[in-house]
Amino acid sequence: MNKVILLNKRPHGKPVLSDFKIINEEVPTAKDGEVLLKTLFVSVDPYLRGRMNDAKSYAPPFELNKPMQSGIIAEVIESKHGDFKKGDFVSGMLGWKEYQTSNGQYLQKVDGSDTKLSSYLGILGMTGLTAYLGLTEIGMPKKGETLVVSGAGGAVGTVVGQIGKILGCKVVGITGSDEKVALLKSTFKFDQAINYKTTTDIKEAVKSACPEGVDIYFDNVGGEISDAVLANINKYARLPVCGAISLYNETKVPLGPRLQPILLTKSATMRGFIIGDFSEKFPAALKQLTSWLKDDKITFSETIVEGFDHIPQAFLDLFEGKNQGKMIVKI
Repeated sequence: MNKVILLNKRPHGKPVLSDFKIINEEVPTAKDGEVLLKTLFVSVDPYLRGRMNDAKSYAPPFELNKPMQSGIIAEVIESKHGDFKKGDFVSGMLGWKEYQTSNGQYLQKVDGSDTKLSSYLGILGMTGLTAYLGLTEIGMPKKGETLVVSGAGGAVGTVVGQIGKILGCKVVGITGSDEKVALLKSTFKFDQAINYKTTTDIKEAVKSACPEGVDIYFDNVGGEISDAVLANINKYARLPVCGAISLYNETKVPLGPRLQPILLTKSATMRGFIIGDFSEKFPAALKQLTSWLKDDKITFSETIVEGFDHIPQAFLDLFEGKNQGKMIVKI
């Protein structure tokens, strides 16, 4: 049989396991012009939380009693499509199913001979593109500037910091454990890192780590952490807003500092972005990321959870900070 994970009900606040339902279906067969895919790796990402709400956004909400979807690496096990053959590996936005058919639209062939297949869900996929293009297109880093990254121990944050170092910035990461602080400084070469959970005054901690102020703030979390960083920005600071994970499960939007006076007096630029905004730049960005990866100028971290049934729990664990780098489920 073919296991499938459905959205069982819409969460109120933080999602729980009962918001998902696992069912069994028959394994489908490929029709003319289709391929039959076997899921190998599933990406779980914080932004999926927004799609569980019945609200208009940049991507349509998931439908109740329909399969969840995310980035997936799959193997072609049967092909009736001229562009794919049995044994090909592909990536795409696919359903949380062990087996599924596709007409090939939006599927990308990937090659696991030079790198791990799972890397196409991370450093060589949306994660790497988000980090590279968000930082370079909006952050516009210059040598000698100070870059602060929140959610620095996560999939995007670890890559942003490394790119910042390559481009000559001083890089400070904000994360949620001493273990991740050590990892950021040792493996990912951040200059400094702050554990926001043990710091009594995050605003002062940022000021101490950034005595010359903050030129670029790559924001993955929003909330009080971002309030503290904004209090330390320099004139003409650039603030790419990639995510707001601290607010995704809030049932009411909490009040915080009014940003307009800060942005006004600092002549700062804050811009939210969705990676699709820069789709025409994907090929050049992937070429650069691949080059850095081959030259060992950049590395990546993965938290691998095994087992199809564990996909929902792996997703929930993101909101507890249990991942180091990219959270991936291996089937």
